[in-house]
Amino acid sequence: MPVATARAVSLQGAVGHLIEVQVDVSPGLIRTVLVGRPDASLSEARDRCRMAVTNSGLDKPFAWPATRRVTILLSPSDLPKSGTHFDLAIAVAVLGASDQLPRSSLEGTGFVGELTLEGGLRTVPGVLPMVLTAASHGLRRMFVPEPQAREAALVPGVEILGMRSLAQVVAQLREVPVPEAPAVAAVSASPLLAWRGQDRAAQLDFSDVLGIHDARFAVEVAAAGGHPLQLSGPKGAGKTTLAERIPSIMPDLSYEEALEILAIHSLAGTLGPEAELPRRPPFFAPHHSASRTSLLGGGSGRVRPGEISRAHCGVLFLDEFPLFNADVIEALRQPLESGEVTIARGEETATFPARGLVVLASNPCPCGDFHPAARENRCTCTEVKRREYRRKITGPLADRIDIVRHVLPVQAHELSDPMAEPETSAIVRHRVEEARATQARRFAGRGWRLNSHAPGPDLRAEWPVTEAALALLEAEIYAGRLSRRGGTRVHRLAWTVADLAGVARPDLPEVDTALRLRTGAPLSMAALGNRWIGRAG
Repeated sequence: MPVATARAVSLQGAVGHLIEVQVDVSPGLIRTVLVGRPDASLSEARDRCRMAVTNSGLDKPFAWPATRRVTILLSPSDLPKSGTHFDLAIAVAVLGASDQLPRSSLEGTGFVGELTLEGGLRTVPGVLPMVLTAASHGLRRMFVPEPQAREAALVPGVEILGMRSLAQVVAQLREVPVPEAPAVAAVSASPLLAWRGQDRAAQLDFSDVLGIHDARFAVEVAAAGGHPLQLSGPKGAGKTTLAERIPSIMPDLSYEEALEILAIHSLAGTLGPEAELPRRPPFFAPHHSASRTSLLGGGSGRVRPGEISRAHCGVLFLDEFPLFNADVIEALRQPLESGEVTIARGEETATFPARGLVVLASNPCPCGDFHPAARENRCTCTEVKRREYRRKITGPLADRIDIVRHVLPVQAHELSDPMAEPETSAIVRHRVEEARATQARRFAGRGWRLNSHAPGPDLRAEWPVTEAALALLEAEIYAGRLSRRGGTRVHRLAWTVADLAGVARPDLPEVDTALRLRTGAPLSMAALGNRWIGRAG
């Protein structure tokens, strides 16, 4: 009998591979052989698919070729494969190879779904990236479990058929009336609990932040260019208040960004049946007791993305950062540098995007009462404890933080100033949107979107600062106050400051402001110029 070929998708992190499931039914030693580097969960598909085929069908039940040798090849064979989502493709390929299904009906079609012993379909994680991969390889029709049809339909140009059972899939392929079948259970990650106030972040506004004008400006620069930000200061100074409002000043997600985020959440298995394209940037704030696996990704069995990838194109807020485990702190070096996380485990390597805005917050000491002004300092920590606490943020990690701000408590006169009119999130977001639009035009056709993503060599070659500004930057590097990496990050920061100010090319004021943002030095109103007076206080 000729070979029947169905198509499925294998995922390695955020990278998808089109898999041809080829089945040959021929005389020989009676057995079912599955080859092509399957893992244990995939090897069990032989028994699941055999029982699903046997128990499916109404008037004329399907038959598993029990008197023949069934060879199932998952091609390409050198690629490790795992997961239960291959079940549907294996089952229809066996039916095609045994002449119970027209083999031509499998052309140009992909199959995703786990099978029960009764022939029903079950949901699987990662449907959206699987459909994206199938579409990129020219497939124009996909069969998926019914609850995940809405998720899969977000990919344009692909016909999505949500099915409940193997019998329904076969009827659709045979072009005969589709039989009834029990509904498929929703994704196991569907939320079961809700509480009043869980959407409170959507109600937060920048106008709630009083005083701390330099920190507000630093947050605006970070949001405009995607620069990592560190906020330090005594407890109650407003660090969390600022961080929670950063999403409110970020632009709406583009279609491509929203699809990327949804694909990551699909890989993580956290999408419910009512999943829609997100409109606003995500915000995640894991507790400082979070493990390295939960933050960066990994896990036993299938590798899943962590919180830093789920915050892609949004904000990842790490409060009380020095209290995180040392391995978590040091593991942040790679995503802060490259914007992605690579997890290598045995034969499997998974890479996930992590281009979110990382915001770190810390107290100046363990008790949180240290204040630089002696008369306001109520710290009870010894100097040794303070040094040990600050030393947890190591030099290599600190060198990857673009903006550092020390937030001081709001003064009494700032809380009751009748002349003060704090800007709303809408006003600040408009400036951030304009700055990002400028960056989009500058980097059109490139592989990056924001200033913080631009490679250093490209910046120096195509978007240099002025000669006077470059001399100032080089002087800081040669004096040892900046590393070469730090110089590149100041260069990026200067472009973001220029974009916010509407300047065509960074000059001395923009580079001076970028240096102050980088080092945590007080901002100079002379350097900011008249365009910022009134914005920064």
